[in-house]
This record gives sequence, structure tokens and C-alpha cells, in this order.
Amino acid sequence: MQGNVNNHMITGNKVNANLLQMHSNLLEYAWDTHRCYVEKYCREVQSVLFLGMNPGPFGMAQTGVPFGEVKAVRSWLKITGAVGRPAEEQRITGLDCTQSEVSGARFWGFFQELCGETHNFFRHCFVHNLCPLIFMSESGKNLTPTELPAAKRDALLSCCDSALCQVVTALGVSMVIGVGKLAEQRARRALAEAGITVRVEGIMHPSPRNPLANKGWANIVRDKLDHLGVLSLLAS
Repeated sequence: MQGNVNNHMITGNKVNANLLQMHSNLLEYAWDTHRCYVEKYCREVQSVLFLGMNPGPFGMAQTGVPFGEVKAVRSWLKITGAVGRPAEEQRITGLDCTQSEVSGARFWGFFQELCGETHNFFRHCFVHNLCPLIFMSESGKNLTPTELPAAKRDALLSCCDSALCQVVTALGVSMVIGVGKLAEQRARRALAEAGITVRVEGIMHPSPRNPLANKGWANIVRDKLDHLGVLSLLAS
């Protein structure tokens, strides 16, 4: 059964990358590290799924792990594996990347401080992204799926919604927590339209582009998780 869950988590992420022109699919070039993450931490008994949108340029794009700031991935999550370099993206240096991603550092740093050991987090929770693709404008600006042209965006997100439903069904989680409004809204819509009964909530995104996140994101999220009844599951 565990193998079936992991298979859903790995292959369920795969979307039709031909829908886009300027993209990189980390499930191709960072397969080793992504598979290591899923096989190491995805479990049948997890009840909470934290959901991000898509890889950031110096987080998951480098490591294959959601919110995967390199230091956290290497030192706390202890993920290993080779990361290739897609021809269209020269900024990918994998686990050797020296630039820290603030969002990922905040996200995993918070749970490391709260949980102590990875087991205390992953015995109840898993972290997954709605979409595994990295998007760039012609100027090199990182884009989220919602910033894509409407036709491509809608076709892509339809695939991602279907994959999310497969993942939620395979894991059997009772709660999905969107990290940021976009992830929360997309999960709420996709799961409702599929008739999947699961509680959908949200926490603030840790991005430094969010002024509120720069004024004590950890305390805000701690209070929200306490309100949702999740904090008590995670205390070490």
C-alpha cells in the first residue's frame, strides 16, 4: 500500500508541460531529490497536507522539495540526490546553490523549531505543490501559474487540479492547508468540484513580498495552526 501512495505522489504531479513554452519541469531534472523526499517522508497515516503553488527559483527549483530552501533540505530534511540543469535555465545549481530562498527558510525553519525532529512533523503532515513547473517571462522574471496567459493557465491548472485530487485521495488526508490565498482557493475549488469531502484551510504565505509576513510570520502562523487544531499535533 505504501508503494501505491508514493507512486501517486510522484506520478500524480506530472502535467502536460507542452502547454507552455518557457518552463522547466523539475520532475525531469530534479527527479532524484524529489523522489528521495517523497519516499522518505510520505506516509499513509498523515492527516494534513500543506499545499504550495509552484516552485520558487531558489527553493524547490533547486532541490525538488516544496519550499525547498537548500540549507533546510540538506541539514534538516537530509535529502540527497543529483540535480541536473535544464538547458533553458542556467540558474539551477541544485543542492550546491548558495542563495537562500526566504519563503522556504521561513517555512521549514518554523517547523524545525516547532517540531525538533522531522518525524514529529511528518508523522501527521506532508507538503506538496499544486504544480511542479517553473515559469519565467522573457525577461527572466519568475511567474506563478495565475500570471500565465488565460488559455495556457486554464488548461494547465485543470491538469494540476486533477493531480491534486488524486494525491488527496491517495493520501486520505482530512485537511488541506493552502500556503497562501492562491493555493487555498485553488484547492477549495478543485476538491469541491470533484466531490471530495475534505476540510480546506489556509495560512499566510511566507514570501518576503508580503509585508505582513515580514512582521512576524511565524507568530501569525503559529496562532492560525493553533486555531485549526494542528499545532498540538506538531509540538515535540
